[in-house]
Amino acid sequence: MLRRSLIAAPLLLAAAPALAQWIPKQPIKILVGYAPGGTADIAARLAAETIQKRHGYPVIVENKTGAGGFIALKAVAQAAPDGYTVGIGIMGQLSVGPVVPGSQIPLDLDKDLVPICNLVGVPMALVVRPDAPFKTIPELIAYAKANPGKVSYASTGNGSTNQLAAEFFAAESGGLKFLHVPYRGGAPAIADIAAGQVDLFFANISEVSGLINSGKVRALALAAKRPSPLAPDLPLLTKDIAALDISNWFGLVGPAALPADIRGALSKLFLGAIADPANVSVLAQRGLVDLQQDGAAFTALIKADRERWAKVVKQGNIKAE
Repeated sequence: MLRRSLIAAPLLLAAAPALAQWIPKQPIKILVGYAPGGTADIAARLAAETIQKRHGYPVIVENKTGAGGFIALKAVAQAAPDGYTVGIGIMGQLSVGPVVPGSQIPLDLDKDLVPICNLVGVPMALVVRPDAPFKTIPELIAYAKANPGKVSYASTGNGSTNQLAAEFFAAESGGLKFLHVPYRGGAPAIADIAAGQVDLFFANISEVSGLINSGKVRALALAAKRPSPLAPDLPLLTKDIAALDISNWFGLVGPAALPADIRGALSKLFLGAIADPANVSVLAQRGLVDLQQDGAAFTALIKADRERWAKVVKQGNIKAE
């Protein structure tokens, strides 16, 4: 199985279109700051394997875990800006971490990394305990308003995307008061939802679709504008609250000094791989959405999400652990 690497450079500098026909002369390494099997790893390997099949360029995926994925991003930032070391940057790192007080970020994201392109996204689903007294979003809102502070939600820790999603939902639903129950990971959080110990949890649909289909948890809505192949009949949260379009995204970044022509060539190479017709069913099976965002669009998204989550952090007085 091929392995991946990250590409780094100033995050708030738009990647320009390819200016020349840069062609890899040696293997491209994609650094992934998370364990094999996760969405970041899946996206990197899918791109790596497709690039090799389509073009014959070797692409290696290397999982470099630790520090919430920032060890990999730091290694990308310190790599030679020659296009042969890139990395996967996710929403929690590039847009959430910078606006949460107390976040431990071992590099300057805007000065040390540059966005190359955004590969895939996965929408979040709002799931609740199987015996919850609410079966729809309006029922949940009505129950929470009648019982302030009684409805609990799980998260994977203070400052996590799960917490911000729940607090965003609470704010957009008229200022609901929830009880936060942080966990050290998604597995124990979803286990307690299934056991009825906590009321609700925002999770990537790809991580909970099996539990939904087996009836171990109940799904109320998908925080997206379009249905997911993993849960085609799940109501869309955006129909009740338009702002609640919440997807975790996984993009490619590189060292800050990476030349524009190489950024453009890499963007074209990776976006073309994700869009390959052979990958349509693969993406659907994983609940992933092909985002097709070049450097400029990816840069704009990073900025927009920082602004959105900064408001949620301030309203909820959220701080990192």
